[in-house]
Amino acid sequence: MTTARRTTRDAIVSAALELFREHGFEGTTMRAVADRAGVSVGNAYYYFSSKDELVQGFYDQLVAEHRALALPELAAHTDFGDRLGTTLHAWITAAEPYREFAGRFFAVAAQPGNPLSPFSPEAGPAREAAVDLYREVLTGARVDVDPELARELPELLWLQHLGVVLFWVHDRSPGAARTRVLVDRTVPMVARLVPLSRLPVLRPMSRQVVDLVRLLRS
Repeated sequence: MTTARRTTRDAIVSAALELFREHGFEGTTMRAVADRAGVSVGNAYYYFSSKDELVQGFYDQLVAEHRALALPELAAHTDFGDRLGTTLHAWITAAEPYREFAGRFFAVAAQPGNPLSPFSPEAGPAREAAVDLYREVLTGARVDVDPELARELPELLWLQHLGVVLFWVHDRSPGAARTRVLVDRTVPMVARLVPLSRLPVLRPMSRQVVDLVRLLRS
């Protein structure tokens, strides 16, 4: 995609997100998105065939905002649990402005076979960017991990992240307080389990997890 097309696409996504925050998903039309972005309706439909397809644009932007918020905070921590908790809390903070309509977005993306699913080929770049953030969480942490598990752990941490997202979508507590409690309670468990993967008695189980991840990926 050329720079000009990327700029136009980004303008449409930004306009859509502004309108979704102002009027909600159902109250926003593609014509309104086009007007806010300063493009024709036909041009808006050239990049996105429907409002639902804007889910991918929303996902791309949210991943970028999450990364931009998390990386500076990660620099202050070397403990694995602190780094993981910081990253998950950063996502909740980044996603908070979109909370009112995010349920519709994620409901669309979660449909089996939907190209907007986070597991689809179309979502590959955004998914890899998200997994790469968890790779940085692990790389900068003082933690000993079984080498085989270490290769797959960033993806496993991203799957944990998706579980947090699912809970967040249904969380109606102020400031997503219940989701933050979920993060605070589950991260220490993960932080304790990961170093145990090096123990000889648990290494076979660790390898089984690795084999399962690779099987599901293939």
